[in-house]
Amino acid sequence: MTKIKVAIAAFDQVRPFHLSVPCAVFGEEVGAKSLFDVCVCAAEPGELRSQIGFTIGTPYGLRELERAHIVVVPSWRDAHEPAPPPLLAALRSAHQRGALIVGLCLGAYVLADAGLLDGRRATTHWRWTELFAQRFPQVQLDPGVLYVDEGDVLTSAGTAAGIDCCLHVVRRQFGAETANRIARTLVVPPHRQGSQAQYIEQPVQTTTSEGPLTKTLDWAARHLDTSHSLDSLATKALMSRRSFTRHFRQHTGTTVGQWLLSQRLALAQRLLETTAQPIERIAERVGFGSALSMRQHFGVAFNTTPSMYRREFRGG
Repeated sequence: MTKIKVAIAAFDQVRPFHLSVPCAVFGEEVGAKSLFDVCVCAAEPGELRSQIGFTIGTPYGLRELERAHIVVVPSWRDAHEPAPPPLLAALRSAHQRGALIVGLCLGAYVLADAGLLDGRRATTHWRWTELFAQRFPQVQLDPGVLYVDEGDVLTSAGTAAGIDCCLHVVRRQFGAETANRIARTLVVPPHRQGSQAQYIEQPVQTTTSEGPLTKTLDWAARHLDTSHSLDSLATKALMSRRSFTRHFRQHTGTTVGQWLLSQRLALAQRLLETTAQPIERIAERVGFGSALSMRQHFGVAFNTTPSMYRREFRGG
């Protein structure tokens, strides 16, 4: 299997964590195989120094972007500073050639500077959305989500959302099961929908793993073939509708309906990839009820059908 070439742009004063995210996700082996050929490319001449002081050495420059299938800009050092013209030109050239361009966190600013987000949806770190909207009014900014997939251009919110975005790219290329295996190795959640809120007020403490809310969500995830509603789940958790709604939002950053849909789609993906069960049976198992309903949801979420998804990722 031919590896997919990933070029990651490094620059002076880069934050080490942001640079490490795409390196960790795309560099992880799956079943003793490397799926991606990853190289870190210097976006500027001279010695690159990280934001905390250590230096970064790489033999690769911007020319590697010309050969990459996926180009990642892992944030940017200053939201007020335009990116260097050579980097912008290299991004435009890679995009015109057909490469997938990914801007993580403040990397969305760089993609917008390059004109790749004009007329498109995008997101960035919640702290910098107001400035982004002022600088790039031609971009349809969505400040409340984890990542935005516009087909050939992706952007993500800050820090950990970059992991979600990179895992989403893996999912697009190799399917949900492969992305889940990488997520398990990195010990991160296997799938968070891009539409999930990037900023959750007063999150529920992880020590409440045996609490009624978590128990109820675990039960619901194991019984997706059952019809669930806000009221039925609140009753299961022995909570009032109002209290359940508040705690659920704090815990997940989304609504009950969106959470259930995300769970059903994720399970449907795994079953399509790993089993030969008929689509009608999978639709019943995950709670869509009918193959028609599952096809409609797949069309909206993944711009494909369950049959086409299975053909693309079965055994991939």
